[in-house]
This record gives sequence, structure tokens and C-alpha cells, in this order.
Amino acid sequence: MDMTDTTDIATLRRQMLETCRRMNSSGINQGTAGNLSVRTGTGFLITPSSMPYDTMTPEDLVEMDFDGTYAGHRPSSEWRFHRDILKNRTDIDVVLHCHSIYATTLACHHRTIPSFHYMTGVAGGTTIRCADYATFGTQALSDAALKALDGRLACLLGQHGQISLGKTLEHALWLAIEVETLSRMYVQALTLGEPPILPDDEMERVIAQMKRMSYGHGPEAEGSNDIARPRARPPE
Repeated sequence: MDMTDTTDIATLRRQMLETCRRMNSSGINQGTAGNLSVRTGTGFLITPSSMPYDTMTPEDLVEMDFDGTYAGHRPSSEWRFHRDILKNRTDIDVVLHCHSIYATTLACHHRTIPSFHYMTGVAGGTTIRCADYATFGTQALSDAALKALDGRLACLLGQHGQISLGKTLEHALWLAIEVETLSRMYVQALTLGEPPILPDDEMERVIAQMKRMSYGHGPEAEGSNDIARPRARPPE
């Protein structure tokens, strides 16, 4: 995401603030909890520390470089894992962190979300891992998050919350809401006992189909005979 143009940066700031407010209106975040960052041409933009989203302005978002220097307000206390994820994960451009209720409930028990439902695959693997607990804002928390996110687009943070990644603001927010939905489903499924878990080979098929669909193709494997196809036009 090359946001070196001044106009693009201004647009990005507005879009980030809209996404922050949608985090709260969707119910996945509360008050000043949670934070958001987006890669720019030379560094990243991140939400400021302890500022309510409803009074925040686009200009309040903080410019940071990967060396930890910043301009403007003090950045979120979680800037380290935003910096480290964006630096190490060149496949994504957005880091969204929130304290959604059901994901945090599981994180308080250090519960990894298994493939109890096929949609677990949206995070890129057979599980959504829970990172080890570390004090908020520390390098130890950043290191734990990077480990849990290896090969994944989302993780839980032990006794803390969740992180979701994306190429766009829209995708990162969608994924965070999906992780919360899966967390709620898993908590409710656990009231009946441990649910059965889909085998890894089935999850591999699910993830492959999800990737095909993300490129605009149908879910069917290449070479399938019975596929959805456009109806032939009648001759004119």
C-alpha cells in the first residue's frame, strides 16, 4: 500500500477513523480499548493512546516509522506489535486489535479455537491460536503475537483480546467480526461438551476452496464436471 501522496494520506486517515468507529458500533470494541494501524509508504499510521473514537479526528492519527519514532500525539501503547507485525508480515497492510467479548472470554482461558466449524479456516489455518500472556505494550507481547500469527491472519492474545490482519481496512474489520462470531459459537458449543473437530485434510480442502473464491472463482476444484455456470444466452 503506497500512500506517499498527501491526498491519499488524508483519505486513509478518514477511512481509518471510520473503521475505528465501526469497531465500536459493531460491538467488537468498547470505549478507548483496541487500536488500528495501516502501512504507508515509509512507515505506518496508528491510533493515538487513550483517545475516544467519537471525539478523535483524522489528524489525531499518529505517523510512526519502523524505528519507533513518531510525529503528533503519543501512539497507542500497543505500537510495538503493530510495528513488528507490519515489519515482518509484508503480505498484509492492516493490523486491527480489539477486546471483543467472546474472543476475550476464550483468551482468558488460553483457549485456541480448533476447527470445530469450517469457517475457522478464514484465519488461514486449521486453528486460531491463542498467544501466551504478556504485559500489554511490551516487547514480550509483540513476540508472543508474532509467534501465534505465524501462517495465520488472526490470533487471540492470552487474557487480553484478539488481533486480525488484512490487506485492507475492510478485510481486517470483517475478519475481526468473524473471529468474534466463531468465538461466540465455540463458547456456546462448549456448553454441550467438547464439539467434534474437523480433520486436517478436510480443513485443507476448505482453505483451498476459500482461496479459490477469494480470487473470484467458484468453490469447485478445477476439472469438476458439476459446476455453477452462466446460463447460455438465447439466440437473437
